[in-house]
Amino acid sequence: MRRLFSISLMLFGIVTYAQTTVQGKVVDENNEPIPGANVVLMGKAEGTTTDFDGNFTFNTSEEPPFRLRVSSIGFSEFIANVTANNQTLSIVLGEVSTLLDEIVVSASRTPERIFESPVSVERFGLKEIKNTTAESFYGGLQNLKGVDINTNSLTFQSINTRGFATFANNRFLQLVDGMDNTAPGLNFVLGNLVGMSELDVQSVEILPGASSALYGAGAFNGILFMRSKNPFDFQGISAYAKGGVTVQDAAGSNFYKDFGIRAAHAFSDKVAVKANLSVLTGEDWHANRTIDLNNPGADRSNPAYDGLNVYGDEVSTTLNFDAAAGLPTGTVGSALISRTGYDEADLANYNAESVKADFAFHYRPFGNDLEVILNSRIGRGTTIYQGANRYAVAGFTMQQHRLEIKNDNFFLRGYIVSENSGDAYDTRFAAINVNRSWKSDTQWFTDYATAYIPTYLGGIQQGGLTPEQSSAQAHIAGRQAADQGRLIPGTPAFENAFNKVINDGDLSTGAKFVDETKFRHVNGNYNLAHLIDDWADLQIGGSFREYELNSNGTIFTDIDGPITYNEYGAYLQLQKKFMDERLKFTGSARYDKNEFFDGFLSPRISLAYTAGENRNHNFRVSVQQGFRNPTTQDLFIGLNAGRAILVGSAPANLDRDVRTFDVSQAAQDNLGMPATVEIVGRAAYENAYSTASLQAGAPEAVNTPLVQPEEITAYEAGYRAQIGKFTIDLSGYYNKYKNFLANTTTAVPFYGEAGDGGLSLLALQNGDYQVYQTYTNSDQDINSYGATVGVDTKLGNFDLGVNYTFAELDIDEGKFPDLRTNFNTPKHKVKASFGNQELFTNFGFNVNYRWSDSYFWEASFADGDIPSFTVLDAQLNYAVPSIKSIFKVGGSNILGDEYFTAVGTGNIGSIYYVSWTINP
Repeated sequence: MRRLFSISLMLFGIVTYAQTTVQGKVVDENNEPIPGANVVLMGKAEGTTTDFDGNFTFNTSEEPPFRLRVSSIGFSEFIANVTANNQTLSIVLGEVSTLLDEIVVSASRTPERIFESPVSVERFGLKEIKNTTAESFYGGLQNLKGVDINTNSLTFQSINTRGFATFANNRFLQLVDGMDNTAPGLNFVLGNLVGMSELDVQSVEILPGASSALYGAGAFNGILFMRSKNPFDFQGISAYAKGGVTVQDAAGSNFYKDFGIRAAHAFSDKVAVKANLSVLTGEDWHANRTIDLNNPGADRSNPAYDGLNVYGDEVSTTLNFDAAAGLPTGTVGSALISRTGYDEADLANYNAESVKADFAFHYRPFGNDLEVILNSRIGRGTTIYQGANRYAVAGFTMQQHRLEIKNDNFFLRGYIVSENSGDAYDTRFAAINVNRSWKSDTQWFTDYATAYIPTYLGGIQQGGLTPEQSSAQAHIAGRQAADQGRLIPGTPAFENAFNKVINDGDLSTGAKFVDETKFRHVNGNYNLAHLIDDWADLQIGGSFREYELNSNGTIFTDIDGPITYNEYGAYLQLQKKFMDERLKFTGSARYDKNEFFDGFLSPRISLAYTAGENRNHNFRVSVQQGFRNPTTQDLFIGLNAGRAILVGSAPANLDRDVRTFDVSQAAQDNLGMPATVEIVGRAAYENAYSTASLQAGAPEAVNTPLVQPEEITAYEAGYRAQIGKFTIDLSGYYNKYKNFLANTTTAVPFYGEAGDGGLSLLALQNGDYQVYQTYTNSDQDINSYGATVGVDTKLGNFDLGVNYTFAELDIDEGKFPDLRTNFNTPKHKVKASFGNQELFTNFGFNVNYRWSDSYFWEASFADGDIPSFTVLDAQLNYAVPSIKSIFKVGGSNILGDEYFTAVGTGNIGSIYYVSWTINP
């Protein structure tokens, strides 16, 4: 026993001798304690955290000397040298002083400095929100490098990163406190129309690249990640009031106002609540371009005129005047004639509005990090949306309701997103059906021909006019006769007809859209690091989503009831540091399954190395695969858009779209065809001709494959550095796309089989066919590449930043002229900022400059060139601490040079504003 006791004492002495104890306190620059700061032994998975008073005690078997890394979110990290046992450290952490020190969570689903992020990431925090020169924080995002904002209207801005986007950007994911902000039926984000109040935004992060490995199908080309303020941490009442004018040549000067209020209170360390309300109203940008893209240089005197922002004139036909009058061929001739249209200003309400409200209840049952959140958001907006047509979105609402349980290591979240289209309607169909409500197309064209023929012959025979002069005179007479009794905007007759049309959901007679689509989503994430002694950061997670399409047959083929389908996914990520924590490995993999398609695996691997004696250089490389599922519209749309009928290619959808068409009189008389035929959507894929071949005069039958998920392989390399006062961040990428989601247009003959060489060709000759838009994949190689570089520095107290973005589409356009990629991004962009938060006491300013190269815009509404443009925004701000207020005066596009970012939208003018923010 004495021997055993002696051995125990000896072992105890060895253990006691081998143990090193370090004590200390961590405070900020104001000598306030920092609780929860991480104290980690560099090179090993050992560490501790500070208590509520900022104190810590760290025990290790490591013998001095060694180093401890001390860090906390929102502060610069500190390296402490331990040289002796029982050493006491006093550590002061400075607040984040450079962009690269800021903390982001989106890149790896765990807090990390931008400097060490495995992929490109941009951050817009409280400082940037305060100093933004734009009229809203959301508009200020366009000053970040690699980020485009396409302005659809005053209240609807669409973010685009790395190209391939229209306003319906279904390649980009926006998360608000982890909830997908996509409108379920529209399949894209309506900017911040129904998003977050500026007062409640804690930070915004943007990942400008594929992120499917962690976020699934929606994160195909980028993510915007918005986090709101927690009521435990941000309490009190805050408010802002903003007013000013919008200035545009087409609309003149109009008053613009925006106000919001936030209230948050923690009743104890267990219960806290918050509520937000914001309201914005103004005059939208008017769209009044009357050019005819099909006939450059033509004006309204052209018989076939089809103006860009003039609707109803899409209805046209070729009138054979000789056949109508029983005259020999060539006597009068024939011409393409379009009905008289209405300007968009006669059809759209330009009263832009955005109303957002939310409420959140936060409960911490044990007064620690475990938190239960019940959150409801509702937004209501009025805007103009440009898709296949221009849509007046009036009273659109979207709701989100969330229940979440989380702590520092996990979250489990369930939420529902639902939309209601309100009084939304299609302006093109409004014009078409207002015209038809007073006179049918057949009667209108008959009246035109009836007046044209005698006027033409009279001009030749009696007036001594040339055929060209007589034709011009006859076209004027024909249109005047056909338009006799036409409904004039502003009259009671027009208003009555217009209101009837926009409240009719049948597009053969009306223009209204009905959409009450929703989706339910559950996802969760668990970080196992604390269970494996912080050997590595190991995360697992998964999600499930169910869609419920409900448009009463006005958008989808759900005339017989809602359509439901689901998808699910699961992922795993391992992150670990090696080589004295200089080398960081991140590996992720995710499996997703949609009920219509085979499962897909999305892996991501990244290596990042921190170099330099001061650890101020970081190099990274990554490769990842991603995918995106076809949208609800790609699968189940059944919509007559005027120029074509859109039919989704889900197998269950092909036979749901059934339509009746009139057969020409010639086919009835000469071929014995019935007066009407019934065409099923399946024919667009299996019994059709390529419209491109028809235009080329050589009809070619096509069989269009059903749509499959689109895939991407993304390669990226980057470098970040802090060199003296200069912060450098540059990256380059190369994306390879497979099964690129694309649309084709086909022509379905009303009789015969496409390719039969006989009856179907007669159908084409007789005009007995219907154009359809199909949803499929391109088998062509489509690649894109680009780069960004940003440099930020301080000149005294002045902040200066410059960044440049390059983007290029890599495709043989001459070989594949019919492929529409919708790349829609300039090759070159330059942005710069200059400001000072404290030019003198309580006074600051900021200026933002943006230059965009010209580019080609391609979308279903219209294609065309976007001229290059230069924009200058500026703001001055003055703080009054005694009343906890900041006053700001500013303007966007203060140079007044109007520009546009898409063909068909209104020109973007200037906005001048003043604001007062209380308790920011």
